[in-house]
Amino acid sequence: MTVITTEAASPEVRTLAERVFNQLQSAIVRGEIAPGTKITEPGLSKAYGISRGPLREAMRRLETHRLIERVPHVGARVVKLSMKELLELFDVREALESMAARLAAEHMSAEEIAGLRKVLAVHEQQSDLARGEAYYQREGDLDFHYCIVQGSHNRMLMTILCDDLYYLVRLYRTQFSASGTRPQRAFVEHHRIVDAIEAGDAELAELLMRRHVSASRANVANRYAEMLKQEAEQEVSPSTAG
Repeated sequence: MTVITTEAASPEVRTLAERVFNQLQSAIVRGEIAPGTKITEPGLSKAYGISRGPLREAMRRLETHRLIERVPHVGARVVKLSMKELLELFDVREALESMAARLAAEHMSAEEIAGLRKVLAVHEQQSDLARGEAYYQREGDLDFHYCIVQGSHNRMLMTILCDDLYYLVRLYRTQFSASGTRPQRAFVEHHRIVDAIEAGDAELAELLMRRHVSASRANVANRYAEMLKQEAEQEVSPSTAG
């Protein structure tokens, strides 16, 4: 892992705690720190070369964004949703993001839509997408779904999807959505959604986003089920060996 120095930051640079948070949330979202992994302040302090104060603040933010949880008699660990919780999360996504797409078609300006096109142009240059391995989107303004929600101009949706659930959604969207032809298909679906928004077709934009998230939900559920099956087989195999 990259070591963070404690040198004085310029006014333009985020605080040390924010940078630690960003590194940790990126590592969790990408799966470098796996779901269910126990984490400790001494361990992270050593790995990241950072003092406990900023680290403690970063961990509080991770907990606020639901990326880590405190478990009695265990301590802090990276969140690991059950299958039921995961499907519930995607049900919420499907309902709210399709609503956001409909509102975006009604309210996004030409400048905002042009910005969406630029985001997709950036994504198209990604090597992981070109190889069909994944479709990783950086957070915030380079995240297609984040931009759609912002384009809805609905503060309640922004709070729920861009604050409360954002990083948790990104975790499972990133780690479990890359299989087969899904990355390229998702990219094409993004273009179609933007086409509908640009045409001001709110009904079509809502329908396309609903189908898009539903397809992602099915893909994620299948991948997660495979992972759970593999974990179960690994637990059984030692006792059956020999």
